[in-house]
Amino acid sequence: MKKIALFIVGLMTLLSCQKQQDQKETGYIVQVSLGGWDSPDYTAEEIIGRIDTVSQLIPVQKVIIGWTKDKEIYRQVGEFLHAKNIRMLLWLPVFAETEEVCENTPAVDLWGKVPDNYDLAAGEGFRFNCPSDPKNMANVIGIYDQLFSDCGFDGVFLDRIRTQSFVSGVNGVLGCGCPLCVERFAAEGIDLEKVKAEYEAKGDEFFSVSRYSPVEGFSFENPVASAYFKAKGHVVSTSVAEIADSLRSRGLEVGMDLYAPFMAPFVGQDYSILSAHADFIKPMLYRQTFAPAGMGYEYELLQKAAPTAKGYPALKMDVDFLHSQLKAMEPYSCGKYPGIEINYRSDIVPTSPEYVSESLKAVLSHGFDGAVLSWNIMEAPLSHLELLR
Repeated sequence: MKKIALFIVGLMTLLSCQKQQDQKETGYIVQVSLGGWDSPDYTAEEIIGRIDTVSQLIPVQKVIIGWTKDKEIYRQVGEFLHAKNIRMLLWLPVFAETEEVCENTPAVDLWGKVPDNYDLAAGEGFRFNCPSDPKNMANVIGIYDQLFSDCGFDGVFLDRIRTQSFVSGVNGVLGCGCPLCVERFAAEGIDLEKVKAEYEAKGDEFFSVSRYSPVEGFSFENPVASAYFKAKGHVVSTSVAEIADSLRSRGLEVGMDLYAPFMAPFVGQDYSILSAHADFIKPMLYRQTFAPAGMGYEYELLQKAAPTAKGYPALKMDVDFLHSQLKAMEPYSCGKYPGIEINYRSDIVPTSPEYVSESLKAVLSHGFDGAVLSWNIMEAPLSHLELLR
């Protein structure tokens, strides 16, 4: 009888734990894009009003906000958020968009030229800086210490932690090739002159792949290309890790904005390194974004830049592909909040309530901590949020 009683108690405990897990509330992080450094797009009152409305619809855990220099906005918004037990994280660009507040060394391609940028809007030129220059890295820390350390932030959200993408064609991903990066790559066993020569000899074939899997990514046929992109991930991501560690030493939570796993190696993002230095990661799993970081957009740019490269089939940005990218996130031990775009613009991000619902249902099926509602809650139709109630 004693064994039966113990079995029943154990079974009830197991069922109770399962019930608690099933009832676990989804945690949402929302983003507030304030525009450029000098001219915030919204007032503190407008931001507070929108977050107040949104928080009545869904459980908001954190708000990512930036990156205007207007401290009073953060202080007012922070006071409101902390009263609601919501954390406030500074949206902090790292290797791009800081030209207006500090002097940086720009990244160059393997031929020593600065790749073309992408002008989505004022203050977002997507012109990238060298990831190896200690001055560039120190500038990021200095921006936080000098402009934002007294604003009441609970953490930082690191954006632009990569190199340029195929937005600039092949030149965007074959870099940085400055003398400092030549040394960094050499320490990884990579001679950038040989990489350049290999590309010049092979052309598009340099990028050919034999297969793709969600866990292992693309398998390059060319061993020089394979070694180069692996080393690039180490070079860029270890610099990001150093910045993240410095900010975490200040008692700050650190989140990271990442490309979708299948495109991340091209821009120097090594998930295994980055996730080890982040409190949470936010892969941008954007299926309805026709601008940088949109999954289909970036993949089409790859195909356009290297049209005769083999192994890149047409991809359908459907739920099955979304699941493949969510599965690729599973091995990493930090917090995982996939980014799903919910703001709306007919030309760049033509989302719908059905799209948002479909995407978040897929995210939740993987048991992650929650999701980041991207990339501007101020431009999200309430119809996109009401169904998340």
